Amino acid sequence: MNDRRARKSDRLLRVLARYEEILIVTHNNPDPDAMAAGWALWLLVKEKLGGNVRLLASGFIARAENRHMLDLLKPPLELVREMAYPAGAAVVLVDCQPGNQNHLFDEADAKIVAVVDHHPGAGWRAPFRDVRPNMAASSSLAASYLREQKIAPGARLATALLFAIRTETRGSETHYSRLDRAVIPWLSERSDPGQLAEIESAPLSPEYYGDMVLALQGTFLYEDTAFCLLPRASGPEIVGEVADLLIRCRSIHRVLCGAAVDNDLLVSIRTDLEDEDAGLLARDTLAGIGRGGGHRRRAGGKVPSVGPRVTETLQEELRNRWMTTCGIDRQRGTRLVPLREIVENL
Repeated sequence: MNDRRARKSDRLLRVLARYEEILIVTHNNPDPDAMAAGWALWLLVKEKLGGNVRLLASGFIARAENRHMLDLLKPPLELVREMAYPAGAAVVLVDCQPGNQNHLFDEADAKIVAVVDHHPGAGWRAPFRDVRPNMAASSSLAASYLREQKIAPGARLATALLFAIRTETRGSETHYSRLDRAVIPWLSERSDPGQLAEIESAPLSPEYYGDMVLALQGTFLYEDTAFCLLPRASGPEIVGEVADLLIRCRSIHRVLCGAAVDNDLLVSIRTDLEDEDAGLLARDTLAGIGRGGGHRRRAGGKVPSVGPRVTETLQEELRNRWMTTCGIDRQRGTRLVPLREIVENL
């Protein structure tokens, strides 16, 4: 069969069959889509090729739901601080691409033989490359490989894949391709709805609610754009969750939320404007002081080594950068929650 007309999964397996060791690598701080898609590729290789295959990522799992998914479903994910590339091993990048500098291995040293992703990319050449920005999630791609090969994902993996697709389509990310629409019912039949509901209702710490109060009290509005910098955060998950909450406000169309966590400034950005790209907003806002990127509606980034708290100088610089990136003339912001109401209810 002409290789161009072969099924994607067959082409991937032919490439990987040449290697005795296969490393499936997600982006740092993996989200549900990275974990579930990587798990599906891990199962594909195990079932069809056997041999030594590992699912790897660096960093931490941030949001409560994502940690609960990890604890409840137990994907074969190994979280490592850093790792030397094993000479001769084949690397499969999932939910990320070469050149992004957000995964374990340097492209100059590692043998990256396959890329599976739904983010736009620069066209990096690899023996196997399946990059489809029209897809809702990388998990849809990976699930389609299992479906092509008639591999049953099992209830835990099917639940993880379905949860991943649902998280990728929150916050106005509502485009589903024909393939997304095909794999969702296939996964739904095989998933555990009780486990899915439990993941989506993950328990939260008491400190989480204190962070949320401080975030809402410290949110400022500039026309249709919100800026929120938490004075402290007990964990990284609050940053993205505040951004998700604020973008639902009728009068807000762009959000930047940030907080110092473990001496780094973590940033989440949201937009619901059709002519904007949150990934580009993040990249432009943090250019020169950190790194950012993501989806059209949801993105994030990091400014490293800022210390345990955000200084007034950094806060002002970040605010100015955000206003400039959004094309807003600097003005006096108004509080989302009026100061009078905050004081009256102390």
